[in-house]
Amino acid sequence: MDYDIAIIGAGAAGMMCAAHAPGRVLIVDHAKAPGEKIRISGGGRCNFTNLYCEPGAFLSGNPHFAKSALARYTQWDFIDLVDQHGIAWHEKTLGQLFCDNSAKDIISMLRRMIQQNGAELLLQTSVLDFAKTPDGFSMTLDQDGSQRAVSARNVVIATGGKSIPKMGATGFAYSVAEKFGLAVTETRPALVPFTFSDRRFADISGVATPARVSAGGTTFEEAVLFTHRGLSGPAVLQASSYWREGEPVTVNLTPDGPVTEELRARRQISGRRNLTTELAAHLPARLVDHLAGEMDLSGNLADQSDQRLCDISDTLQNWALHPSGTEGYRTAEVTLGGVDTGALSSRTMQADAVPGLYFIGEAVDVTGWLGGYNFQWAWASGMAAARALGAPA
Repeated sequence: MDYDIAIIGAGAAGMMCAAHAPGRVLIVDHAKAPGEKIRISGGGRCNFTNLYCEPGAFLSGNPHFAKSALARYTQWDFIDLVDQHGIAWHEKTLGQLFCDNSAKDIISMLRRMIQQNGAELLLQTSVLDFAKTPDGFSMTLDQDGSQRAVSARNVVIATGGKSIPKMGATGFAYSVAEKFGLAVTETRPALVPFTFSDRRFADISGVATPARVSAGGTTFEEAVLFTHRGLSGPAVLQASSYWREGEPVTVNLTPDGPVTEELRARRQISGRRNLTTELAAHLPARLVDHLAGEMDLSGNLADQSDQRLCDISDTLQNWALHPSGTEGYRTAEVTLGGVDTGALSSRTMQADAVPGLYFIGEAVDVTGWLGGYNFQWAWASGMAAARALGAPA
């Protein structure tokens, strides 16, 4: 065997595994540089984990699958690692941790660890052929037109999902799984903006407001951003993971509570005040102007009956929208679905039916919330595979 372990994919999960896996390790990626999704994440500062990371923040066909890996390599473990390497960080909101300086600090840390571990990193290298042998696996690699046959006792697939294809994302992991008879669940874009075919929010593009967004029975309270194409912002991206085409999305524009009593009180004091002017004290003025047409917000406060004020408040809290779709994999932060967890060991990430074959990171049907959860899954699943292959606990 040329290698004890071959890792295909030099993203977060693959690099983490390569930094800890024992023996002769090869890590391969078709990109020019490793960790490209790390580099662009968090506005270039990498939201590398979340203080409140727990299994309930992950979607999967088996909600229990992620528990083992996440429990054995926690957010605190990764924070300790970052601290050991002198990387300064800060908490932004909701437990989200970012590098003070640059996401490149995380990539540099992992590259140093890979080098110190003695692993070989091949970039701009594609896998042309991949097969099982009696002793392990054989692969044909192509690097700048030069082909090379290699063998490895174990192979770890860490090529991610389909999100952000301009960075080279493909369905390679799913093809490998299917080649060996492993099930792949339905995949679709997640953590992605909603689109509306009529571009109904183009006139208020750039307006943001706190809101509570619900889809598929799950609700998130964060900012909503109106765009030329539709809806974005943290609350929308979170809800997109639970949304199915054709279903409505409900937006609560007054998440702190109904405004009925406040409008009634203002009617007593300033009845001649325009209704939209009063609502602009609670919502961005441009958004109120936009809503005026949709909700018939005409007239002064004095013109509004108690029932009318109640109806307006209720509409603001239950604004039902019907997206025509999402922006798709082009802008999706992650891919929902993937290699069926029923085919893998939750402790080792190894395929039950194919000894020596492992799947980690986004390639697996485990998808986290926005805010560092998917990176924590990458670190944890990468460590689970590395430990199963003999790395120290």
